Amino acid sequence: MGICFLLGFVFGLLLFCKFISSFMQGFLQSFLAKNSLLASNGGLHSYPVLGCLISFYKNRRRLLDWYTDLLSESPGLTIVVRRLGARRTVVTANPASVEHILRTNFNNFPKGKPFTEILGDLLGSGIFNVDGELWSTQRKLASHEFSTKSLREFIVKALQEEVDDRLVPLLESAMETEEVLDLQDVFRRFAFDSVCKVSLGYDPCCLDISKPAPPLVKAFDTASEISAMRGMAPMHMVWKIKRALNVGSEKKLKEAIELVHGCVLEIIRNKKKALEEAKTKSGAVAGGDDLLSRLLSAGHEEEVVRDMVISFIIAGRDTTSSAMTWLFWLLSEHQNAEKMMVKEVESMVNSGGNGLDFETLKEMNCVKACICESMRLYPPVAWDSKHALNDDVLPDGTLVGKGDRVTYFPYGMGRMPALWGKDWFEFKPDRWFQESGAENGLLKPVSPFKFPVFQAGPRICLGKEMAFIQMKYVVASILKRFEVRPVNGDLPVFVPLLTGHMAGGLKVIVKRREVNQ
Repeated sequence: MGICFLLGFVFGLLLFCKFISSFMQGFLQSFLAKNSLLASNGGLHSYPVLGCLISFYKNRRRLLDWYTDLLSESPGLTIVVRRLGARRTVVTANPASVEHILRTNFNNFPKGKPFTEILGDLLGSGIFNVDGELWSTQRKLASHEFSTKSLREFIVKALQEEVDDRLVPLLESAMETEEVLDLQDVFRRFAFDSVCKVSLGYDPCCLDISKPAPPLVKAFDTASEISAMRGMAPMHMVWKIKRALNVGSEKKLKEAIELVHGCVLEIIRNKKKALEEAKTKSGAVAGGDDLLSRLLSAGHEEEVVRDMVISFIIAGRDTTSSAMTWLFWLLSEHQNAEKMMVKEVESMVNSGGNGLDFETLKEMNCVKACICESMRLYPPVAWDSKHALNDDVLPDGTLVGKGDRVTYFPYGMGRMPALWGKDWFEFKPDRWFQESGAENGLLKPVSPFKFPVFQAGPRICLGKEMAFIQMKYVVASILKRFEVRPVNGDLPVFVPLLTGHMAGGLKVIVKRREVNQ
C-alpha cells in the first residue's frame, strides 16, 4: 500500500512538473510574441522578477553565439546575466578580467559549491572538482608526476604504439575499402585508449570500429553529457528534484556513474594486487610507469586515486579529440595551411632521421600554430565558471557580488574583433608567428589570459605540453600518409557539453597522400 502511494505521488509530481513546464513554455512564447520588438534583436533585455529569462529562453539553443554577440557589443567585453531561478552571472571576454579571476585574485574565485555539485557525483573529490587544501594537495602530487622524464617517455611510447599498431592500420583499411569514417569517433576512441594506458596502465582496446564501444566508454559518454546538461539547465532545481526521485536523465546518470566508478575501482584493485605481488617477489617497492601505479605506490587511498584518474581520463580524452576533429575540418577548408604543415612534417622527419620523437615534435611550430588557431575558433572547453567568495570589482569596472557566478569565455574570446582583429573569423595560422608568412619561424608569445583554452594562473592545465605532444604526433602521423576529406560540405555545428564536440561527428573519406605534391 505504501509503495503504491509513493508511486502515485511520484507520478502525480511528474505530471505536475510537465504541466508547469508546458505552461511556462506557452507563457514565454506568448510573451515573446507580444514583445517581439524587444526580443527580436537578441539583446539582453531584463524585466522585473524574470530578469533576462525571456531572452535566455529565446536564445537557449544558441547560447554561445548569443553571449558572443552581447560581449562584442559591450565596451568592457563583459556582461551581467540576471534571470529567474539562477544566480547572477558575470560573463567576460576581457583578458584583464580573466587574469584577475584566474591569477590576481585567485583565492576569491574558487569553483564553488554550485559548480562542484554539478560534477560532484561523477568526479567526486578529483582535482578538477575541488578547492582549497584538497585541490592544493592533489595539484602538488600531480605536478610532480607530470614533470618526470619517465612519464613523458611513457606517454610518447604509448602514443607510438597506438598510432602505429591501430590508428594507421585503421586508416589504411578505410582507404583501401573506400569506407566512410567518423573521424570524431575515431579520435575519441584513440584518445580513450591512450589516456587509459597512461592513467591506468589499462588498455580498453577501443580503436576497433567494427565493434561497439565498450560499456565503460558509453558510461563515460552518458555521465559526461548529463552532467554537462545539469550546468546548462535554466533552473537547477529541476535536475535536483529528478535526482532526489531517481527518475529520467538523473536515473541514467546514476547508473552510468556506478558503472564508471565500479570499473575504475576494479582496475585499481587489480593494479594494487599486482604491485603487492611484485613487491613480495622482489622485496622492494614495485612501481610502474603509468599514473595509477605511481599514485598507489605513494600510498594514496582507493577512492582518492579513483577520483583523480577519472578526472584525468575525462580531461585527456575529450579535449584532444575535440581539438583534432575541428582541426581536420578546418584543414579541409584551408588546404594551403595543410600543405604548409605537410611540408614541415616531411622536412623535419626526413632531416632528423629519428622519426617523431619528443624533440622533433617540440620543434613543429607550424603544426602547433594550426592547432592553436583551430582551438581559438573551437576551444575544447567553451566556458568555465568560478563563484565569488566575497564582493569584488573586475578591472573593466564590473561589480561582482558575493556568491555570483563568474564565467570566462574562451569561445567568445576567440571571436572578439577587439582581441583578434576584424579578420577573427578567418583561419589564419600566420597570426601565431612573430613574422607573417614565416611558416617554420618563431611562434609569437600569446598571453594565456587572452587565449585561456588551457586555463591560466595556478590552475593552468598540468597536461598542456603533453596534450600538444599528443596532438602533434597524431596530426603529423596522419598528414604525412593520408589526405582526409569530409564527405559533404555542410557547416558543422559546435555543441558545448563538458567539452565541445561536432554534432553528428565528422564523416570523412581517406586517400593516399601524394609525395611531394
